Formats: sequence, structure tokens, C-alpha cells
Amino acid sequence: MTFNATLRTGLIGALLVMGGPFVQAQESFTGWLFSFERMKEVNPVSNATYLRECGDCHLAYQPGLLPARSWDVLLTAEALHDHFGAHAEVDASALNEIRAYALANAADTSYFKRSRKIAVATATGPTPRRITELVYIARTHRNIPAAQIVGNAAVKSLSQCDKCHTQASRGIYDNDTVVIPRLADRP
Repeated sequence: MTFNATLRTGLIGALLVMGGPFVQAQESFTGWLFSFERMKEVNPVSNATYLRECGDCHLAYQPGLLPARSWDVLLTAEALHDHFGAHAEVDASALNEIRAYALANAADTSYFKRSRKIAVATATGPTPRRITELVYIARTHRNIPAAQIVGNAAVKSLSQCDKCHTQASRGIYDNDTVVIPRLADRP
């Protein structure tokens, strides 16, 4: 490949990135790009109301694990009446704060690498209601035997992220932080 062809390819790639939703998701792409604090995972939850209200029942899943349209469907008073088989009661003021926080920090408004992957993978198609429905999540867990997840009393489901991802509450889902609880000894 000649120098001009390489330069042209690089410029086209840069234009695609700079003009796409990736750049529009945050106020400053340049600030993110040159930040030494940017992470490859998902933005940790920083809203106290979100942590308290959601974290009282389950891991307070980071908003960057789903696109905004998912949070838009999940975080309504009607949807919380049957929140995956449970009645999640949250007062209107707290729900408004949680909803605004989730929408502002959703996968499609984030520069965090794992969130970007989720945003791209969910850009088209039906609105996912569960993190475990994401093709991206299914694909990253496909080589784990079912016995280690659903057959493991300490885990039970892919929705129990924090059972294996030891730093899930910090937004870190890296393979280096995974410890799958041992199966109980069988007679």
C-alpha cells in the first residue's frame, strides 16, 4: 500500500469515527481521547439514589450496560410494578432522578469501551429489556459451561454479574477479575 493510500484510508477512518454517534455521545471527544483516566470498561455508578434504590435488591447495574431506549422502557412507574417478577416501589421523585441518571449514562452516551461495544451491538433491532439478552453479553459468556452458571447454586444466572465479576460494582468486567465460585462437591 502506498503512503497516499494509507493516508487516505486513515483519514476516511477518522472521519467515520469523528462524524458518527461515538463523537456525539459526549461533550468532548478530544478530552476523552487524551485522558489518562479513561477506562475500557463501563462507567461506575456515581448517583447515590440509583445506588440505594437499585442496589437494595440487586447489583446496581451500570447504565452503560444498556442503551438509553432500554432504560426508557425499564424505568417507568408502570414497568416497576412488574420489575422482572418483583414489585419495585420507588417514589416519583427518586424514579425521576434514577431515570435521568440512567438515560444520561446509558451505553449509547458513553465513551467507555465496553459500553461503546454494547451501544454498537444494540443500535438496531428490538429494544433489549435485560442485560442478559444482549448478543454482546451472550457472546462473551458462550464458552462458560452452563453447569458453572445456572447449575452453580452460588451463581444461578448470568444476571448475577457480581457473583463472578469481583469488581462489577466498580464497572470492571475484565476477564482478569473473574472468579467463578466453585461448584459444591457432589457425592
